[in-house]
Amino acid sequence: MKKITLKDIAAHFGVSVSTVSKAINDSYEISASLKTKIQQYAEENNYSPNRLALSLLNKSTKTIGIVLPNILNYFFTQVFYGIEKVANERGYNLISCISNESYEKEVKTLGVLSSGTVDGLIISLAEETQSKNDVTHLEKFIKSQIPLVLFDRITDLIDCDKVIVDDLEAGYKATNYFIKTGCKNIAIVTPIDHSSVGRLRIDGYKKSLAENNIDYDDRLIVRLEKDDDLSLLLTFLLDYKKIDGILVLDEITAVKLMKILKPKGYKIPEDISIIGFTNGKLSEYVTPSLTTMSQHGSYIGESTARILIDKIESNLSQEEETFTTKVVKTSLIVRESTKNQSTKY
Repeated sequence: MKKITLKDIAAHFGVSVSTVSKAINDSYEISASLKTKIQQYAEENNYSPNRLALSLLNKSTKTIGIVLPNILNYFFTQVFYGIEKVANERGYNLISCISNESYEKEVKTLGVLSSGTVDGLIISLAEETQSKNDVTHLEKFIKSQIPLVLFDRITDLIDCDKVIVDDLEAGYKATNYFIKTGCKNIAIVTPIDHSSVGRLRIDGYKKSLAENNIDYDDRLIVRLEKDDDLSLLLTFLLDYKKIDGILVLDEITAVKLMKILKPKGYKIPEDISIIGFTNGKLSEYVTPSLTTMSQHGSYIGESTARILIDKIESNLSQEEETFTTKVVKTSLIVRESTKNQSTKY
């Protein structure tokens, strides 16, 4: 069935397209009787406006693009929730895309979104993009004069607004907690070794070890690649040294690790304490419940959306623009997978 257009409605009433447009948009310039007839006819024939045409006319789409690297990570789900909340409040629609940690997919997505589809973009870089350290596609996007906000996984090569987590402090706080509860041989399992956030968390871990006069041992860092066998790598780690604390840099991997440890005869936290990242539902309901570093994903999403929409609506020239970097602190949510500070086994 052919979609009815403004031109079709205009032909039906013998008026101009401009008159029909004004009538549908309830303009005072059109008489009440004609306006009612046109609106009723449009509704009966399921007329819907051409959003692309309107955006070209108004030079605004009221739409924000979001590019996330991994929707399976609960942190990014929380961020999306925060973005959507603020976007709805401010009257903006969302186009969400997943790069799936792929540089190539990220490049193609930005190519599509830079063609006038969106008024602004929120993006967290794919791990592959950060590994390549190639942000030419971001530079091209900025040249299209569409506001851009980077969050979580960012790059210093691009001048734009940014919202980041204090990941170095997060790694530092988690390691300090292990040490305060009596852990001496603390390992890290990282499935995000090629990302900036993963490296910063390890830097925080190193800082805590140094302050507590504990030697850093690179063999205690388990760098988990996409096709690696976590159970096998964990066996190598536990055979190497008596581990009593493991910091896992994402939630899903932390839960998998706990499941692997139990059949091996390890008690959590009596034998090995576990701290994960992202305070999601898995952490709360797994047994024992998982101590986590909360990155406050919803708050990051809300902050990112507000910064972007304010920038879109400011209509500042490139010469007038200034950029900010907002740093969000993490919180340690203590549950059953770690010992209490007052109890050292």
